[in-house]
Amino acid sequence: MLQAPALPGAQPISGNDRVYTADQSSNTVSVINPATNTVLGTIAFGKPRMDPSADVLGAMYDGEIDVHGLGFSRDGKWLDVIDVTTNAVHVIDTATNQVVRTVYLGRAPHEGFFSPDGTRLWVAVRGQDYISVVDWQAGKEVDRIHTEDAPSKVVFSPDGRLAYVNHLRVQVLDVIDVASHRIVRRVPIPAEAGGSSDEAISPDGREIWLGMPTNGRTTAVLNAGTYRVEAVLRTGPRTNHPNFVTVGGADYALQTVGGLNETLVYRRSHDGTPPTLVKTIHNNGHGPHGIWPSPDNTRVYVALQNSDAVDVIDTRTMSVTTTMPIGQSPMALVYVARNAPATTTQNLGRQGLGMRTQNLPLQVPGTSAKGTALIRALPGIDEVDIRATGLAPNQLFTAYAGNGTSTTALMSMTSNQFGDIDEGLSYSYFFANHYGSVVLKPGAPR
Repeated sequence: MLQAPALPGAQPISGNDRVYTADQSSNTVSVINPATNTVLGTIAFGKPRMDPSADVLGAMYDGEIDVHGLGFSRDGKWLDVIDVTTNAVHVIDTATNQVVRTVYLGRAPHEGFFSPDGTRLWVAVRGQDYISVVDWQAGKEVDRIHTEDAPSKVVFSPDGRLAYVNHLRVQVLDVIDVASHRIVRRVPIPAEAGGSSDEAISPDGREIWLGMPTNGRTTAVLNAGTYRVEAVLRTGPRTNHPNFVTVGGADYALQTVGGLNETLVYRRSHDGTPPTLVKTIHNNGHGPHGIWPSPDNTRVYVALQNSDAVDVIDTRTMSVTTTMPIGQSPMALVYVARNAPATTTQNLGRQGLGMRTQNLPLQVPGTSAKGTALIRALPGIDEVDIRATGLAPNQLFTAYAGNGTSTTALMSMTSNQFGDIDEGLSYSYFFANHYGSVVLKPGAPR
């Protein structure tokens, strides 16, 4: 994966460029023109979650489910899109927004990226234990590079010689020789860091940052030259995607922390000492997830998973300047710079746009715990997403919806070892029943 250049005179933001988000609940990719910060529309891959008209959970449904991962070719001509649940990778022509190829892979692919020469897609098959190497033009898998359990993502060194693979369930980073497809190094990650869901390599190729979303609640910083873990940063619950910018000659790493609704800004160190936290950006919404800078490093775009929106950060002030509503439950986000004109709205629709989303404070009586309940309108029903921190660890809780006159049990879930509930999902007629509060109580439904 080639990050945005961090050099003076880098390509300025252009109307030919695009920002894309992978919207898991609406099964879409949102398309944004960064020159005007305008949402142009969405590319639909299947019906939205729980859509009764399509019987998404039924045996006859043949669309895609859970659009999640994104990658692109270095020339900006092609975008790849990963569907986790239907095990697919799609290739989109970025000039026309048209799907030109679909290839089905192993169980639960998570993230994929084009090889440096653009001829292959390397996809981490997280439900199994290998990287699928796909000849996307021929539409077939041509190799499997076996790794440890649950490979999560693939990123490529700036010179294209090496690929790095992190793992969700194993504390190892695999280093692969791109030419031979051989693993040349297995780098142990400290057990305290936990499993890694996302990773990024700095534009200078010196560092690999690994985000640990659940067990560790940390970010590991690895020296790509010595393969030494130089720091394990306590970043917070639902630590998600890292990325990089250079501003005023200083190198920074930004890390999204979904459980705190924050994006952390670290000044990178080049002498082996840990990076320094220099600012905490409070996102204009909930659940920051994917993150990517513009090529000139003047902006950073952040997907807000639980607000169905994208924040735009001005890197001079490291603050949010614009927030745009997009598709539902955005996960990955990429900025794709193009040198050729792109069509504006060809092959784009409006699926997932303009849908009601509300975040309610989660009430947890008798405790100092904090949390939110996301209510997202889907076709025919509402999605309720519960997240909380500061609870008693390893304990069963039940969420109840209230409308002032009655309460209804929505779901039961168990906090993890840290006292967090990272994501509890249920589906109900929340808005139709005029519920306005969500209370979390210990124990089974009463």
